[in-house]
Amino acid sequence: MHAPSDSEEPLLVERHDGHVIATLNRPHKRNAIDQATIDALHALCTELEEAPRTLILTGADGVFAAGADIAELRERRAADALRGINAHAFVRIAELPMPVIAAIDGYALGGGAELAYAADIRIATPSLAIGNPETGLGILAAAGASWRLKEIVGDASAIELLLTGRTVRAEEALRIGLVSAIHAPEELLTAAEAIADRIARNDPAATIATKRVFRAPRDRHPAADLEAQAELFESPEKFRRMTDFLERRDR
Repeated sequence: MHAPSDSEEPLLVERHDGHVIATLNRPHKRNAIDQATIDALHALCTELEEAPRTLILTGADGVFAAGADIAELRERRAADALRGINAHAFVRIAELPMPVIAAIDGYALGGGAELAYAADIRIATPSLAIGNPETGLGILAAAGASWRLKEIVGDASAIELLLTGRTVRAEEALRIGLVSAIHAPEELLTAAEAIADRIARNDPAATIATKRVFRAPRDRHPAADLEAQAELFESPEKFRRMTDFLERRDR
């Protein structure tokens, strides 16, 4: 968990050798996602598309993101909906070359939940409260929940959650596979960084290929797998790593 910062930047970015930590930083609004946050996420995506590293998304002050900014959302009209302000930003995050880890403490509601769904890996604290209450506000979850959530937890759980708008707590989230682990708040970011460090020990090209192939449509398999593998089979890094493995085994 990150403490609130005196900075007024909506997204605080810490850059490390193998990963980047991006902290949603609007604690006075429970880190509600506004246009400035979206703009900052786009800027970060530009950086990580050009220089791929694992991204850890988290929130300040014991909250991931309690939704979109309702005051902004209330004033948006049909033309704004068609622009897909949050949807396009979250697609871009999901399509980053390297993995995205959501470290979720407390509330992740509405747009906050949809941002978490865009991650490859989600871990949380016991205070997790995640869900999509959009229908109660007269709208639908249009920034990815309507199609990403079923890919994560399956059709039956996803449609029940979307139609009821109810909030899922940590134990259920772990049981249905919405998150992969629960950690104490003080250990959450350390756990996320441990995952990022483990990923960083692997070959970046193989990691990028694995994420790309995993996300490929079903009708692209096995062609997508074989094309990526053919490229990796010719890489110098493959020969170096396999040679190192064989030399260690033979000692």
